[in-house]
Amino acid sequence: MPDVTFRDYAGAMMKGDEPAAITILETLLGLEATRKLDPLRREAPAEPAPAPRPRGSSSTEQLPEPALPSGGRVVEPGRVEGADLRAILEDAKDLKEARAGLSKGTHEPAAPLAGKIVALIFQQPSTRTRVSFEVGIRQLGGESLLISAGDMQLGRGETIADTAKVLSRFVDAIMLRAKNHDDLMELAQHATVPVINGLTNKSHPCQIMADILTLEEHVGPLAEQTIAWVGDGNNVAASFVHAVTKLGGKLRVATPSSLSLNPDLLKWARTNGADITVTTSADVAVAGATCVVTDAWVSMHDADAVNRHNLLKPYQVNAALMKKAAENAVFMHCLPAHRGEEVTSDVMDGPQSVVFDEAENRLHAQKAILLHCFGLT
Repeated sequence: MPDVTFRDYAGAMMKGDEPAAITILETLLGLEATRKLDPLRREAPAEPAPAPRPRGSSSTEQLPEPALPSGGRVVEPGRVEGADLRAILEDAKDLKEARAGLSKGTHEPAAPLAGKIVALIFQQPSTRTRVSFEVGIRQLGGESLLISAGDMQLGRGETIADTAKVLSRFVDAIMLRAKNHDDLMELAQHATVPVINGLTNKSHPCQIMADILTLEEHVGPLAEQTIAWVGDGNNVAASFVHAVTKLGGKLRVATPSSLSLNPDLLKWARTNGADITVTTSADVAVAGATCVVTDAWVSMHDADAVNRHNLLKPYQVNAALMKKAAENAVFMHCLPAHRGEEVTSDVMDGPQSVVFDEAENRLHAQKAILLHCFGLT
């Protein structure tokens, strides 16, 4: 029997001594301390967690991970191994296959998230992220708590650090769709439960895991593919950089020079062996590619809509551009799409388009991410 009791745990929490409280709880539950810090690692991290970045500071840091658990510390570049990402993808494939023939509201037989509550925080409107997470959590037997920006004081009146500590007392995991990437990092550093990146201005890892799942279903292993990104070098493009760096494959990025990818991100990727070509020519990027990807020209945080449309007109994905891709190439778009702008309707609705498979796969990829966050695979 342990030498501590739940009364000791409660006392430590009341004193605000969270490290002591976590240690006591782990002792009571028979858990290893390293498991609490990061459910995906079996050993203690080699280095201590970095200090929190000051709010509002400029940052070129990118998350090369698909929304993995923080467990009370920031997840920084290079920490998540490709083997972990591959395991998530394989689990997503198994989860999808296992649902064949089941109604959408049927729980997984094992209900692995039974008794768990996941907070879903949205600072921006969402369709696919919200619905796929809510349905996925329900199918896994858990419960979701939807919180909009207007429902809470994230960074307004109450610090993000305090919000993270409070929410960690009530829920088992947090998904945040944030306007500012630094908000996500600060929340992750101070939370004591897994934090999932549901989208920020710098990355969209949940989307990219669904994209890889879709690509591999239709054309084969990512490591054997050439992906052409055409348009704005935005957060989704950045997450494709993360993907090929960790999992292989070739990435060609065609953007206007003023909307190019972050040079520090590209330096990180190439230093880690990524095969990435950057060009201003859509034709060069798409030639022979097995996957062509684009995104909306104007996002919710962009104020220069007219200028962006003028810059990006040469990057429209249309039938003529798709003919330059490989014969078996697929077209992907994370949606919502603005038909007639970044993509024409004949491509969106054509035989090479897999956009709706891609949208569905958000559900399966995120279920696998949730299971890994809780160490349930």
